[in-house]
Amino acid sequence: MAKKIVKKPGAKVKKVAGKKVKKAASTPVKKVPARRPKAKASAPVKPVIRKGFNKEDLAHFRKLIEEKRKEILEELDSLKSTMMDVTTGQYETENSSYSLHMEQGTDAMEREKTFLFASREGKFLGYLNDALKRIERGDYGFCTDCGTLIDKERLEAVPHAQQCVKCKMSKK
Repeated sequence: MAKKIVKKPGAKVKKVAGKKVKKAASTPVKKVPARRPKAKASAPVKPVIRKGFNKEDLAHFRKLIEEKRKEILEELDSLKSTMMDVTTGQYETENSSYSLHMEQGTDAMEREKTFLFASREGKFLGYLNDALKRIERGDYGFCTDCGTLIDKERLEAVPHAQQCVKCKMSKK
């Protein structure tokens, strides 16, 4: 026995799974703006002051970094000169005058090794430049993970270090 659906004014009829279902007329709803909780008054936040290295220590580390940087730049120039053909000034490519494939393979391997060294030195140069920027900003010598001051001995050995020994060892 099928029921008749009588449509009242304001009511909507909707089909659900092939059957007509009567939906009640909706009444307009007044929108009320959401209230934000008031911010609690709190004491002003004091900046955290960390005691770092003194000016003499920073000057010493800057000198170490600049010396290493100079060595790296000289090494990069040396690698660049070995990769470039002296007569043309272009990067060397495979020389067709070789008749043996083994010699060509050895040369290709040496070129790849030289490019790898140059890439590695370039990456190290970037680390040194970042360390110089940290000295300028005043956050040189602080561990990026825990925020403690890195030991002088570690910075003597690795002047571009960004983590203390404890944090570096926990990542391995």
